Amino acid sequence: MRKKIILSFTLFVFTFYCCAQKKSLAEPEQWLKKTNEVIHYQLIKAAEIYKPGFNPRSVNPDGTVRLAPLPDWTAGFFPGSLWYGYEISGDKKLEEQAQRFTLSLDSARYITNTHDLGFLLFCSYGNAYRITGDKQYLPVLADGAKNLFARFNPKVGVIRSWDFGDWHYPVIIDNMINLEYLYWAAKAFNRPLYTNAASTHAMTTLKNHFRKDYSSYHLVDYDPATGKVLKKMTHQGLSDESSWARGQAWGLYGYTMCYQNTKNPKFIEQAEHIASFIMNNPHMPKDKIPAWDFDVHNALETDLPAIKDASAAAVMASALLELSTQVKDGQKYFDYAASILKTLSSDEYLAKPGENHFFILKHSVGAFLYDSEINTPLDYADYYYLEAIKRYMEIKHVNLKKG
Repeated sequence: MRKKIILSFTLFVFTFYCCAQKKSLAEPEQWLKKTNEVIHYQLIKAAEIYKPGFNPRSVNPDGTVRLAPLPDWTAGFFPGSLWYGYEISGDKKLEEQAQRFTLSLDSARYITNTHDLGFLLFCSYGNAYRITGDKQYLPVLADGAKNLFARFNPKVGVIRSWDFGDWHYPVIIDNMINLEYLYWAAKAFNRPLYTNAASTHAMTTLKNHFRKDYSSYHLVDYDPATGKVLKKMTHQGLSDESSWARGQAWGLYGYTMCYQNTKNPKFIEQAEHIASFIMNNPHMPKDKIPAWDFDVHNALETDLPAIKDASAAAVMASALLELSTQVKDGQKYFDYAASILKTLSSDEYLAKPGENHFFILKHSVGAFLYDSEINTPLDYADYYYLEAIKRYMEIKHVNLKKG
């Protein structure tokens, strides 16, 4: 009898402990509660103030807001942020505004002269369809994917990034992000050639864009007739041989995503190599928010400041959280990403409600050497920060939806 009592008591204690542990995992940390209050307030107010078709992109030096009409490559990020805000909070007002701002991008389906269709359409229409399942978004997504695929040159093995400039066939590391659009479209519209193009681009980029330490060039120029590499260089980084911070983040995000879609071990190996370069970089500050270029510390020009880039950090956090779910020893990636998110959610980087022109994050850098968008909020910093918050909550099983 005594043994039964002891056994029953032990089972009761064990069950209580497990339930308590499960409950504690579901309860968000204080920083997360505060962060989501700010996110919700800023998005609601921004959607009321800005007009569809003229989305907030950044803040000019004179304090005015730089807007992003089509065909600006960033125009899809604000609608995408509204969708993430709705997904996190469950607030129907955000859903209504997300739909309103998304549908204003309808004509982006006809753009053919850039790889940025993924940023424009998959961040907006793609999230809209993923979250709602509403088929009204599919025709635009089908047209955009077709135009993105048309930029793939099988002789070169990559998708052309830009149609401007003096390059022959320029491909930037940013282009890795847009492959997700093709992977999705291949399944959604039964276009296996899209998958082939995306994976071929990823393999060609893996071969030509990376150095021995797994840092990445920003831009590789190819001969469109033969596929021969003509030049490796930068367009937004410090120098041709430097490691532009957001470029490293794009590569990490891209190869993690490519592995998720293909399970090709070469892609996850590359993602982990890039993650190691970022996480172990001697120039990564203690708060894990990198300067706009990792090598700005080595610059001979003493007047180039190492201004932090929250946008690079947000992309890194989102990518590392995804990577943490794709490998056996993913805890180190989760912990690093969580540290980034907590820093970005501090008063130094997170806007106060009603301030920052209703952007969420402060202190990002667009293109330093062109004196463009320096130490300013950026729409894509907010987008990837929100995506990272969403991924963090999913991994931690946190639910902040109202009602």
